[in-house]
Order: sequence, then C-alpha cells, then structure tokens
Amino acid sequence: MKLYCEVEVVSRHLPTLGLRNRGKGVRAVVSLCQLRGPAKSEPTGPRPACLLVSTLKDRRGTRYEQLKENIEQFFTKFVDEGKATIRLKEPPVDICLSKADPGSLKSFLSALRLAHRGCDINTSLSTLTSVKSSEFEKFKTKMIITCKKEYPLSKNFPYSLEHLQTSYCGLIRIDMRMLCLKNLLKLDLSHNHIKKLPATTGDLIHLQELDLSDNHLESFSVAFCQSALQKSLRRLDLSKNRIKALPVQFCQLQQLTDLKLDDNELIQLPFKIGQLKNLRFLSAARNKLPVLPSEFKNLSLEYLDLFGNTFEQPKTLPVIKLQVPLSLLESTARTMLCKRIPYASHLIPFHLCQDLDTAKTCICGRFCLTSFIQGTATMNLHSVAHTVVLVDNMGGTEAPITCYFCSLTCYINSSDMFK
Repeated sequence: MKLYCEVEVVSRHLPTLGLRNRGKGVRAVVSLCQLRGPAKSEPTGPRPACLLVSTLKDRRGTRYEQLKENIEQFFTKFVDEGKATIRLKEPPVDICLSKADPGSLKSFLSALRLAHRGCDINTSLSTLTSVKSSEFEKFKTKMIITCKKEYPLSKNFPYSLEHLQTSYCGLIRIDMRMLCLKNLLKLDLSHNHIKKLPATTGDLIHLQELDLSDNHLESFSVAFCQSALQKSLRRLDLSKNRIKALPVQFCQLQQLTDLKLDDNELIQLPFKIGQLKNLRFLSAARNKLPVLPSEFKNLSLEYLDLFGNTFEQPKTLPVIKLQVPLSLLESTARTMLCKRIPYASHLIPFHLCQDLDTAKTCICGRFCLTSFIQGTATMNLHSVAHTVVLVDNMGGTEAPITCYFCSLTCYINSSDMFK
C-alpha cells in the first residue's frame, strides 16, 4: 500500500539540542509494507507491518519497523486538504504528510491504525523493496495538453499538478477529474467549447489563475463567485465568449488583480465593480457597453482597455424616481446600509437581502434602493487608470458613467456634472 505525497520527518529531540527542523517537505513515496515473518512474540499472529519512506535521493528509503502500539497520536484535522501527521513513540519523530490525495490518505491512515493495534490489514501491502524512479513521475506539477490525441481518457491526472493546460481539446464541459486536483494553482481551459461552469469549480481552493478564453460561455456561475475562490483567485480570463452580463456576486471575488472580458456581448459591467479593490488590470474591449456603472469611479487601475464599445452620449434629462415621503422599506434599508448593520437570509427574507445587495450609491456616499434620481455624466478614464487604451479611433479617453442621487438636494448640488 503506497501513498504519494510530500513528507517531512521531524525529530522531537532537535529542540532540546538547540537545533531547528528544515521546515520543508520533500516528494516521497510512503509505503506500508509487510515484513517477511510473523512477529517473534506472536509466532502464529499476523505478519507485522512497517513504514517505509522513500525519496528520489534515497529510493531504498527509511524504515520504521515497529508499528504495533508504537503510534502515539494521529493528527488528522486537515486530512481533507491532504495533510496529516503520524507521531511515533520510538524513534521520537513526527512524520508530516502533505499534498496527498485526501481519499488515498484516509485509506492509508486507516490501515496504519490497524497496524498499530496489531490487527490484520485487509489490504494488499507493498513488498519491502526499493521504489522505482518511474514512480516519482506521479509528482508531476505541470502538464500541458494542446490536442485531443494527448488528452488522457483511461488514466487520471497526477494529483500533484499545480499547473494544468488543456487547450484545443474540444471539451464541451470541464472534466470532473480536474476538480479533484486540490493543489492546482493555474488552470488553462482556453480554446475549447465549454458552455457552463460546474458549481463545484470552487472546490479548487488554491486556484490563482483561470483561463477560460475562447469558449462558448453564455453566463457566469453565481456559485463560483461565492466559493472559496473569493480568497485565492487573482487572474481570470473570460475573453472571446458569449457572456452578456456578470452576476452581482461577481464582485465578491475580492482578490482579483487581472480581469479580461474582451470580445464578449456584455451590455453592462457589474454595478458593484468598485468593490474589486485589488483590481489593477481590466480589459473589456469590443463589447456592447453603452455606459459604465456608477461605482466604476472607485477603481484604481494600472491598465484599462475599453476600446470598441458602443458608448452612448450622456443624457441631458435625468430619470426621476424619488418618493416623498420615503417608504418604510426604503428608510430602513438606507439606515441598515449606512450603519453597516449585518444581514443574511437567515435573519431577514431572502428577497430583502437581494434588495440590499443591489442598493445604489449616491455621489454623497449614502445609499438608495428604489427612490433616486438617475443621470449620466462623462468621466475621463485617466481618473481611475494610469494607462488607458483609447476608447475609439478619434483618440478619446472619456466614457459615460451612470450617477445616482439619493435626494433632490444631492442632484442640485451636482447639477454642473450635466452641463
């Protein structure tokens, strides 16, 4: 029985000698092997098992022969992330396992528990031999596939992959085997025919870069935006698809620094786009954007490309939807948002949460739901970006932006914006 992972063997004697552990694991094959003869104390009992830790530099491995009643403790809090620690009594070492397949790790630990109790292990154990060099190929961290012939159909992707590219493979959906690669940092699925993202894409909790350019996506998954990727995803390429709009929840991907939306059918950007505080590179060229959302002015970009959009001229007459006096719902919502009172669907009805999520921000900083004045102004894009690609062939760097006013007073005080 073998486990492919990274291993660090930590001696508990080192701190008493004033020494430190190296603090870094190495790629290894951890084998649960069966010794040739039965235990001397129990000649008729099950043959004893031992633990063999083999690395590429030491393929013969380090052997820990005594397992029965010799495991002091198992540390399995992070076993679902492929991590665990086995603490031996003698020798006094901690065998720290990481970057393992969670399913394989759980099975391996179950077998170790049986060995610790001296029970028969109902699993075929490995022979006590040196590990072949070819077995370390399973630690491959990068795989690039650029045609259908190279795409693996009969075997799984190496679990240790950190960078996977499968381009020009004719994929119509994301292979579920990819979503088991918990160590994946970069996933390139460009130049395929993918139409939809599965809800479980967010299970790739360490993913930093995702390239879905040149596919057939028509919408973007809300579940993806609300997954653990909110904390990890930094680069997202959705260019050359068929997306018309992104969900409100898209702006919960707070760690995004690089976003490409070129050559889609976007008729609007997420109106809460100003919440992407870490965004530095934004490209949304050749779409159908008539106007920018009001919170666009809150961005702080290094590079911006909005060339080839169908921007409209600012409207001189505003849209007036003021309610006097304010409804109880409007007044309460404004107070909650102003005071930053937390809310969730288990506290208030779900539709009210949606109303609060889609609240508009007045230029004075206050909020409004259904009572407001809406206008359009012109914004110089250099006010939000250091480098701006010309909006049109005429050399312009200005674009229309939607503005909201929570009261007539705010509108009058800002009326020079519409002159």
